[in-house]
Amino acid sequence: MAKLRKGVSYRRLERPYTRRSKFKGKAFIKASPHSKIVRYDMGNLQETFPVRLFLLACAAVQLRNDCIESARQTSNRLLELKVGKTLYNMKIRIYPHHILRENPLASGAGADRMSTGMARSFGKPIGSAARVREGQTILEVGVTPKHIETAKLALRRASYKLPCHCRIVVEHRK
Repeated sequence: MAKLRKGVSYRRLERPYTRRSKFKGKAFIKASPHSKIVRYDMGNLQETFPVRLFLLACAAVQLRNDCIESARQTSNRLLELKVGKTLYNMKIRIYPHHILRENPLASGAGADRMSTGMARSFGKPIGSAARVREGQTILEVGVTPKHIETAKLALRRASYKLPCHCRIVVEHRK
């Protein structure tokens, strides 16, 4: 299996040249890889909670689906253990539409006979990423007032998995 490239390679926002279409001739990228994000809504989906916490991005960045999934897993695990499965609601508010491509260059003996170099360098799809603007909500958690500190800790742990600075905003509903 191919080694995963560093996230630094895809963190910067670039021109989104990744149109998908149901008509084959209009699609720039012929195949799109599956998203690794398992669930977008977790916890108690029926109830509305009086306190909402938001994880906001402090810079414009691309987030690969790997880091979004790992942030989801760490925060969801903490909330399930400390709060319980029915006393919280968590949503991922971004979706990885942008397809990342790689033009693999061969190195070593005989590489000049296999590689095309920069001719036909559009690249093959290797993953997907979500394009996040500054101030956009990444994760949203709803809890009861006595579990605010646990939800803050869960969002802080999720922010450690993301390649940008994030801030946590608390909103009380009436």
